[in-house]
Amino acid sequence: MQINKYIDYTNLKADAKYADIEKLCAVAKDKDYASVCVNSRYVALCKKLLEGSDVKVACVVGFPLGAMSTEAKAFEAKKAVEDGADEIDTVIAVGAVKDGDYDYVEKDVAAVLKCGATVKVILETCLLTDEEIAKASAVCAKAGAHFVKTSTGFSTGGATLHAVEIMKANCGNCKIKASGGIRDYDTALKYIEAGVSRIGTSSAL
Repeated sequence: MQINKYIDYTNLKADAKYADIEKLCAVAKDKDYASVCVNSRYVALCKKLLEGSDVKVACVVGFPLGAMSTEAKAFEAKKAVEDGADEIDTVIAVGAVKDGDYDYVEKDVAAVLKCGATVKVILETCLLTDEEIAKASAVCAKAGAHFVKTSTGFSTGGATLHAVEIMKANCGNCKIKASGGIRDYDTALKYIEAGVSRIGTSSAL
Protein backbone atom coordinates (compact mmCIF):
# COMPACT_ATOMS: atom_id res chain seq x y z
CA MET A 1 0.00 0.00 0.00
CA GLN A 2 1.25 3.46 -0.91
CA ILE A 3 1.01 5.60 2.21
CA ASN A 4 2.92 8.71 1.11
CA LYS A 5 -0.20 10.89 1.01
CA TYR A 6 -0.98 9.98 4.62
CA ILE A 7 2.35 11.39 5.80
CA ASP A 8 2.90 14.74 7.50
CA TYR A 9 6.71 14.74 7.51
CA THR A 10 7.69 16.50 10.70
CA ASN A 11 10.58 18.38 12.26
CA LEU A 12 9.56 20.31 15.38
CA LYS A 13 12.85 20.10 17.25
CA ALA A 14 14.03 23.19 19.09
CA ASP A 15 17.49 22.85 17.53
CA ALA A 16 16.31 22.38 13.94
CA LYS A 17 18.54 24.36 11.58
CA TYR A 18 17.78 25.79 8.14
CA ALA A 19 19.66 22.87 6.58
CA ASP A 20 17.42 20.42 8.45
CA ILE A 21 14.28 22.12 7.15
CA GLU A 22 15.68 22.27 3.62
CA LYS A 23 16.32 18.51 3.79
CA LEU A 24 12.82 17.92 5.19
CA CYS A 25 11.26 19.75 2.24
CA ALA A 26 13.50 18.07 -0.34
CA VAL A 27 12.53 14.60 0.90
CA ALA A 28 8.83 15.53 1.15
CA LYS A 29 8.87 16.89 -2.39
CA ASP A 30 10.68 13.81 -3.73
CA LYS A 31 8.37 11.36 -1.94
CA ASP A 32 5.22 13.45 -2.54
CA TYR A 33 4.10 13.41 1.09
CA ALA A 34 0.89 15.12 2.19
CA SER A 35 2.73 17.88 4.04
CA VAL A 36 5.69 19.01 6.03
CA CYS A 37 4.94 20.05 9.61
CA VAL A 38 7.18 22.72 11.14
CA ASN A 39 7.34 25.49 13.70
CA SER A 40 6.09 28.88 12.54
CA ARG A 41 9.55 30.32 12.02
CA TYR A 42 10.01 28.06 9.00
CA VAL A 43 6.65 28.40 7.25
CA ALA A 44 7.73 30.96 4.65
CA LEU A 45 10.90 29.00 3.88
CA CYS A 46 8.95 25.78 3.41
CA LYS A 47 6.42 27.47 1.17
CA LYS A 48 9.24 28.68 -1.07
CA LEU A 49 11.07 25.36 -1.10
CA LEU A 50 7.91 23.39 -1.91
CA GLU A 51 6.83 25.66 -4.77
CA GLY A 52 5.77 23.62 -7.77
CA SER A 53 4.73 20.60 -5.69
CA ASP A 54 1.42 19.71 -4.06
CA VAL A 55 3.06 19.11 -0.66
CA LYS A 56 1.29 21.31 1.87
CA VAL A 57 2.87 23.34 4.66
CA ALA A 58 1.52 22.59 8.13
CA CYS A 59 2.45 24.69 11.14
CA VAL A 60 2.10 23.96 14.85
CA VAL A 61 0.37 26.56 17.05
CA GLY A 62 0.36 26.79 20.83
CA PHE A 63 2.99 24.08 20.75
CA PRO A 64 3.72 21.92 22.66
CA LEU A 65 1.75 22.76 25.83
CA GLY A 66 -1.47 24.35 24.60
CA ALA A 67 -1.44 26.51 27.73
CA MET A 68 -1.03 29.94 26.16
CA SER A 69 -3.89 32.38 25.77
CA THR A 70 -6.53 31.92 23.10
CA GLU A 71 -5.56 35.30 21.63
CA ALA A 72 -1.94 34.19 21.29
CA LYS A 73 -2.94 30.98 19.51
CA ALA A 74 -5.26 32.85 17.14
CA PHE A 75 -2.56 35.40 16.31
CA GLU A 76 0.06 32.69 15.71
CA ALA A 77 -2.32 30.81 13.40
CA LYS A 78 -3.22 33.96 11.45
CA LYS A 79 0.46 34.89 11.00
CA ALA A 80 1.33 31.36 9.90
CA VAL A 81 -1.37 31.45 7.22
CA GLU A 82 -0.12 34.85 6.05
CA ASP A 83 3.33 33.28 5.72
CA GLY A 84 1.95 30.45 3.61
CA ALA A 85 0.69 27.72 5.94
CA ASP A 86 -2.03 25.54 4.47
CA GLU A 87 -2.75 23.66 7.69
CA ILE A 88 -2.55 24.42 11.41
CA ASP A 89 -1.88 21.82 14.11
CA THR A 90 -2.97 23.52 17.33
CA VAL A 91 -2.66 22.09 20.84
CA ILE A 92 -5.86 21.89 22.87
CA ALA A 93 -6.03 23.70 26.21
CA VAL A 94 -5.24 20.53 28.15
CA GLY A 95 -5.79 22.18 31.53
CA ALA A 96 -9.24 23.33 30.48
CA VAL A 97 -10.10 19.76 29.48
CA LYS A 98 -8.91 18.52 32.89
CA ASP A 99 -11.04 21.23 34.55
CA GLY A 100 -14.07 20.16 32.51
CA ASP A 101 -14.25 23.69 31.05
CA TYR A 102 -15.36 22.62 27.59
CA ASP A 103 -16.85 26.01 26.82
CA TYR A 104 -13.31 27.42 26.98
CA VAL A 105 -12.01 24.55 24.84
CA GLU A 106 -14.64 25.15 22.17
CA LYS A 107 -13.96 28.91 22.03
CA ASP A 108 -10.19 28.29 21.97
CA VAL A 109 -10.50 25.99 18.94
CA ALA A 110 -12.99 28.30 17.22
CA ALA A 111 -10.60 31.25 17.55
CA VAL A 112 -7.84 29.34 15.76
CA LEU A 113 -10.27 28.26 13.03
CA LYS A 114 -10.73 31.92 12.08
CA CYS A 115 -7.34 31.73 10.35
CA GLY A 116 -9.10 30.04 7.43
CA ALA A 117 -6.75 27.05 7.09
CA THR A 118 -7.37 23.38 7.75
CA VAL A 119 -7.09 22.97 11.53
CA LYS A 120 -6.01 19.84 13.38
CA VAL A 121 -6.48 19.90 17.16
CA ILE A 122 -3.90 17.97 19.16
CA LEU A 123 -5.59 16.38 22.19
CA GLU A 124 -2.41 15.09 23.90
CA THR A 125 -4.24 11.87 24.71
CA CYS A 126 -1.51 10.56 27.04
CA LEU A 127 -2.59 13.21 29.56
CA LEU A 128 -6.33 12.51 29.29
CA THR A 129 -8.71 9.85 30.57
CA ASP A 130 -10.84 7.91 28.09
CA GLU A 131 -13.81 10.04 29.06
CA GLU A 132 -11.83 13.24 28.49
CA ILE A 133 -10.63 12.01 25.08
CA ALA A 134 -14.23 11.30 24.08
CA LYS A 135 -15.54 14.64 25.30
CA ALA A 136 -12.65 16.64 23.84
CA SER A 137 -13.11 14.95 20.45
CA ALA A 138 -16.81 15.83 20.44
CA VAL A 139 -16.17 19.44 21.45
CA CYS A 140 -13.53 19.89 18.73
CA ALA A 141 -16.00 18.59 16.18
CA LYS A 142 -18.66 20.95 17.50
CA ALA A 143 -16.25 23.89 17.15
CA GLY A 144 -15.67 23.00 13.50
CA ALA A 145 -12.20 21.45 13.60
CA HIS A 146 -11.20 19.49 10.51
CA PHE A 147 -9.07 16.92 12.37
CA VAL A 148 -8.47 15.70 15.88
CA LYS A 149 -4.91 14.54 16.49
CA THR A 150 -3.52 12.24 19.14
CA SER A 151 -0.27 13.77 20.33
CA THR A 152 2.49 16.34 20.14
CA GLY A 153 5.20 13.72 20.50
CA PHE A 154 6.72 15.94 23.21
CA SER A 155 4.77 14.71 26.27
CA THR A 156 4.68 11.49 28.27
CA GLY A 157 3.42 9.28 25.44
CA GLY A 158 2.39 9.16 21.80
CA ALA A 159 -0.37 7.69 19.71
CA THR A 160 -2.26 4.56 20.74
CA LEU A 161 -4.81 2.58 18.80
CA HIS A 162 -7.04 2.68 21.87
CA ALA A 163 -7.13 6.48 21.83
CA VAL A 164 -7.82 6.51 18.09
CA GLU A 165 -10.78 4.17 18.63
CA ILE A 166 -12.28 6.56 21.19
CA MET A 167 -11.62 9.60 19.00
CA LYS A 168 -13.22 7.93 15.99
CA ALA A 169 -16.34 7.09 17.98
CA ASN A 170 -16.80 10.67 19.18
CA CYS A 171 -15.39 13.10 16.61
CA GLY A 172 -18.29 13.18 14.16
CA ASN A 173 -17.12 14.23 10.71
CA CYS A 174 -13.63 15.17 11.90
CA LYS A 175 -10.76 13.26 10.39
CA ILE A 176 -8.09 11.77 12.65
CA LYS A 177 -4.34 12.27 12.67
CA ALA A 178 -2.11 9.92 14.64
CA SER A 179 1.33 11.11 15.72
CA GLY A 180 3.94 10.32 18.32
CA GLY A 181 6.02 7.15 18.20
CA ILE A 182 4.99 5.98 14.71
CA ARG A 183 8.35 5.02 13.23
CA ASP A 184 7.82 2.16 10.76
CA TYR A 185 5.55 1.12 7.90
CA ASP A 186 3.75 -1.69 9.75
CA THR A 187 2.80 0.58 12.63
CA ALA A 188 1.63 3.29 10.25
CA LEU A 189 -0.48 0.75 8.38
CA LYS A 190 -2.22 -0.32 11.60
CA TYR A 191 -3.29 3.27 12.23
CA ILE A 192 -4.48 3.72 8.65
CA GLU A 193 -6.50 0.52 8.95
CA ALA A 194 -7.94 1.91 12.20
CA GLY A 195 -9.30 4.88 10.26
CA VAL A 196 -6.76 7.69 10.50
CA SER A 197 -6.33 10.03 7.56
CA ARG A 198 -2.88 11.39 8.43
CA ILE A 199 0.26 10.10 10.12
CA GLY A 200 2.60 12.61 11.74
CA THR A 201 6.15 11.31 11.86
CA SER A 202 9.76 12.42 11.74
CA SER A 203 10.67 8.90 10.57
CA ALA A 204 8.90 8.91 7.21
CA LEU A 205 11.81 7.51 5.26
